[in-house]
Amino acid sequence: MSRVLLTGASGFIASHVLELLLQRGYSVRFTVRSEEKAQRLLEAHKQYKDKLDYVLVKDIAQPGAFDEAVKSDPPFTGILNVASPFHLNVTDPKTELIDPAVNGTLGILGATKAFASTVRRIVITSSSAAIVDPNKPNNGAGYTYTENDWNPITLEEGLLNPSNGYRASKKLAEKAAWDFVEQERPNFDIATINPPLVLGPVKPYVSSLSSLNTSNERVLDFIQGKAKNGAPPSGVYIWVDVRDLALSHILALENLEAGGKRFFITEGYFSNQKIIDVIRENFPQFVAGLPEEDQPNGGYPQGLYKADNSRSKQLLGLTYRGLGVSVTDLVKSLVELGAGR
Repeated sequence: MSRVLLTGASGFIASHVLELLLQRGYSVRFTVRSEEKAQRLLEAHKQYKDKLDYVLVKDIAQPGAFDEAVKSDPPFTGILNVASPFHLNVTDPKTELIDPAVNGTLGILGATKAFASTVRRIVITSSSAAIVDPNKPNNGAGYTYTENDWNPITLEEGLLNPSNGYRASKKLAEKAAWDFVEQERPNFDIATINPPLVLGPVKPYVSSLSSLNTSNERVLDFIQGKAKNGAPPSGVYIWVDVRDLALSHILALENLEAGGKRFFITEGYFSNQKIIDVIRENFPQFVAGLPEEDQPNGGYPQGLYKADNSRSKQLLGLTYRGLGVSVTDLVKSLVELGAGR
């Protein structure tokens, strides 16, 4: 039985990763920031209590934060590093976004090299923000992004505002990981997972309507009638379902050929208008709160880049759920949490 460490297990993405790991027979240690979150996860997965334990890591950016977490008997063979901040409600991008992302990534890599010699692979959750350059003219129309692309954003540009800070944190943290492996020559290799906006059902034991992840919050706004006067701009136009994203982490852990590679994990295009269309078709109780007028061109800009996800399909064997399935399942989960009451 393989034993793995999963960081940030109470997050939206990691909660799905944890469920899949347990279903596939792994023994899992997870990290969370608080005892309350740990107990919620243990209670939700009590049928796996013999395969589940945890370590509290209250601040991933602190030196030595993961030193104890990576020590295990029986030892770990792999690590899934999903913990990283994603929110834009910040006043200091460096201390609140960039430093935690970079230091947390280097912390888990350094601790593994020092204290977990049996680990053979670490899968790191990065982001399409480390790939896509939002400043390309005409939304990058005519350009196809692949895993070979890097967002050219610099640290200095990342300090200018929270949006830049998030993009820089993802790019700089992932770069730091690749540099670490090249320079330190550890006992393990890495693979990075680079998703765009993530949609899909939330787990009730890690989420509430007041603490949704940023991506799903827009869908809650639609069903609560907060965009009745018109949908806001989508911001980004590529997406993935959280369940497919979770599976991609595990496939990257299991596939020998995935080591040393990045994976652009995306189903394809979406827009806020397309999300509204799904809600309108499947949830008549929310139609009155939706915008009365549709956005032109399906909510898409006139020009738009393409995203090549062929590596994830060919090497990992990943298949992708469509937007209709993802949004429908998401809205159902939000209703279970009390939305619309």
